[in-house]
Amino acid sequence: MASHSFLFPGQGSQYLGMAGELVSRSKAAHELFSQANSLLGYDLLNICLKGPDALLNSTEFSQPAIFVSSLAALTDLALSRPELVENCYATAGLSLGEYTALVFSGAISFEDGLSLVRQRGIFMQSASNINPGSMASILLISQEILELICLEVSKFDEVIISNFLCPGNLVISGTKKAVEQAQLLASDAGAKVIKLSVAGAFHTEFMDSARRELSEILQAIPIQEPKIPVWSNVTGKPHGDIGSIRKSLELQVVKPVYWHAIMLDILDKGCLDFYEIGPGKVLTGLLKRINRKASCFNIPA
Repeated sequence: MASHSFLFPGQGSQYLGMAGELVSRSKAAHELFSQANSLLGYDLLNICLKGPDALLNSTEFSQPAIFVSSLAALTDLALSRPELVENCYATAGLSLGEYTALVFSGAISFEDGLSLVRQRGIFMQSASNINPGSMASILLISQEILELICLEVSKFDEVIISNFLCPGNLVISGTKKAVEQAQLLASDAGAKVIKLSVAGAFHTEFMDSARRELSEILQAIPIQEPKIPVWSNVTGKPHGDIGSIRKSLELQVVKPVYWHAIMLDILDKGCLDFYEIGPGKVLTGLLKRINRKASCFNIPA
């Protein structure tokens, strides 16, 4: 078994100025952004570098920005340390990052991946406009306590745990009123609460219109068998056949993210060395909460 795995970040890891240093020194990274700009019909790199913040943080633009930035960092890594890329054992990405992982694995082309990510962002923004909602990170309380809180609040309004990230780090999604009420109860129970700056209640049935629209596009996208295993956010296990990849990507927008389960499964297979490729260090922090013996190196974008 190879010794390491690649992890790709999801929405929320973006920041103004990302990929700037990378494209200034890497011709390959700059060329990938140029290709993306041509495919998208707008200057994605300029949005990454100059924003404004409201534009970069919008779902429609943040998802392509993170996707291309992560793959630009990967492209540069493949040139500087090809053996690291060639000997990768497994790959996974948090929500949006699963698309990046599938492109890295050879299951989806860069062009098709970018098209999917762009449409996914548009569909999710549209679904948020139809069914407004919100999300919040709930830290430092147990899953069991938070499940009871969501159950209590859901007697009157809708809220669920939508991201199982690591012990003591969970995310809830639902109506704005329900999320606010759950935040208050969680805070009373000793939790640290952080409201997330997102457009809506991602990874819930509030995104069902996005799921339906995405499903139609996924049926037309060529998908190959991954060259290395890619873990699914929906199941916490490696993808099976090509049909299961399509179904998993469709369901991903309405189902919870089981990141904790993904990490445990990869770790259980004997892999202790990870590389987080792309903007931010969120996944590195989560991994340290899951297994302190694991190492995670950041390849920044």
